[in-house]
Amino acid sequence: MVQQREPQVEIAEGDGGVVARLSGPWTTHHAAQLDALIDKTFAASKKGRIEFDLSGVSALDTVGAWLLARRRSAGETGRDVAIAGASAAHATLLEHVNAVEPHQPVQKQRLPRLLRPFDRLGRMTVGALGDVVSIHAVLGRTLAAAGSTLALRAPFRFAAVVNQFDLIALRAVPIVMLISIVVGAIITQQSILQLNNFGVAIYVVDLAAILMLREVGLLLAAIMVAGRSGSAITAELGSMRMREELDALSVIGVDPYQVLILPRMFALLIGLPFLAFIGALSGLAGAAVVALIYGGIPIDVFLDRLQDALNMRTLMVGLIKAPVMALIIGLVAANEGFKVAGSSESLGRHTTASVVRAIFLVIVADGLFAMFFAAIGV
Repeated sequence: MVQQREPQVEIAEGDGGVVARLSGPWTTHHAAQLDALIDKTFAASKKGRIEFDLSGVSALDTVGAWLLARRRSAGETGRDVAIAGASAAHATLLEHVNAVEPHQPVQKQRLPRLLRPFDRLGRMTVGALGDVVSIHAVLGRTLAAAGSTLALRAPFRFAAVVNQFDLIALRAVPIVMLISIVVGAIITQQSILQLNNFGVAIYVVDLAAILMLREVGLLLAAIMVAGRSGSAITAELGSMRMREELDALSVIGVDPYQVLILPRMFALLIGLPFLAFIGALSGLAGAAVVALIYGGIPIDVFLDRLQDALNMRTLMVGLIKAPVMALIIGLVAANEGFKVAGSSESLGRHTTASVVRAIFLVIVADGLFAMFFAAIGV
């Protein structure tokens, strides 16, 4: 006997109503046809009893059962709907589907227009507090990994640190030098134009020295590292998160913080002071060239004045801030990388957030350091 491949319904007059004899497969694949056949059955009898005879149904799944149950409980006024001829399996499925109470879809209520900015502000505040907690969690796990290394319970991956130092610091030297030279030249050129009005153009040397060593050299290096290496760290960790490589490391007993985060943190802590120093020297080189061209200050005079203006305290102020900024960049990058979900959209969003938040926090930290050093007279 050839099995029927399409669902059908045969409607016949019965006592006080109609009998609809169903046949064929009543399954998901034929959902649109099933809905039309049930509508045809109800249209054939405007009132009275309707009996669905399932003795000819070859297959019934949840969708077919739900379509029958939906019209059975749809509140048809004055209609008596019955099911007959169902096999034991079909009757059990229909019983389970009928037991599910119908409900209206939940509609999201929109806030009044005046309250929406406060709602967004509240969500942003909660998100920021959550980020603070998660960043501290990353810091704690990193310190625990460092403690294990210092206690000789875990190996120090010197090769990984050297590789990360090359990627983070050494390969960033050309771009940091270039941008520092340009910024140093611009600052000096604008300063000379103003100082010439007072006949004290020589003081541009003091200005350039203090700015480049205390503030600008470090800030430029930190911003470049956040945009270049911070985003790379987030993208690397995020892609490993997407491919479940971090879970695989944990399964085989390897701490991801020990293998992935600690070498990058060490490289950042060593590399950012190095880049800040290189950037400050490059900015002073650009300042010396512009001072010669615009201010008529010879190189030897510039160097003599620079020697008088600089001291070890000015140099150390910039270098002391560098490890803190490196730690901020590393923590933000790692935290955003671990937050990546399983889509490329999430990876791009968290990589962007890593750069923006790291640069923002670096600038805030620099401002706090400036107020602290001013308060203690340094």
